Amino acid sequence: MLRLPTIRGQFPDLAEAAKRDQMSYKGFLAELLLAECDDRARRRSERRIKAAAFPREKSLRAFDFDANPNVDAARINTLATCEWVRKGQPLCLIGDSGTGKSHLLIALGTEAAMKGYRVRYTLATKLVNELVEAADERLLSKTIARYGRVDLLCIDELGYMELDRRGAELLFQVLTEREEKNSVAIASNESFGGWTKTFTDPRLCTAIVDRLTFDAAILETGTDSYRLAQTKARAEQAATV
Repeated sequence: MLRLPTIRGQFPDLAEAAKRDQMSYKGFLAELLLAECDDRARRRSERRIKAAAFPREKSLRAFDFDANPNVDAARINTLATCEWVRKGQPLCLIGDSGTGKSHLLIALGTEAAMKGYRVRYTLATKLVNELVEAADERLLSKTIARYGRVDLLCIDELGYMELDRRGAELLFQVLTEREEKNSVAIASNESFGGWTKTFTDPRLCTAIVDRLTFDAAILETGTDSYRLAQTKARAEQAATV
């Protein structure tokens, strides 16, 4: 009736351990409740990570800092505390393909979800298409509000494709809704100077850059694809076998 599945599942083992270790009633009860609380926290984290809609699992532990010296491990570990998310600050990951931008974006988003923040991941083009469809169906305000409520919005592959003026304006509305309230983290293969290829209206491009860079953490992952280097290394190793 109280919906305490962990206590129900672990009771026999914990009761046996309490008997063996001659624990007090209070100590035994504390062990039961701690087990329930820990398991609830784990399930909440799993739900938040699932709700974020990450396309794949990525962790900071799995990131190869030795393969990309442009990425400072100490700075990433500082970002992993998610203080910037608490303050509603932006994060910009800029670099060429294969330099770890998406890995870091997903991994830092996962860290935020594990720390209790509401996170949502999306591709830039997917977000714009959703906004255009919402506008056509007169659901734009509701859609923008939904994206405005999450604590961290992760936008991947910004800069890969040109956006028409309407799409860029709709994206700008989402960024404006979140400005100085909730965090936005983006990953882009273009430096800010090259964003005019994505946002063809110069004024709108400047406004979007301003929204994303004000009080932001900006991390450049470089131009050398370590993913390509690893692929070549594996191929060379296989050739010598």
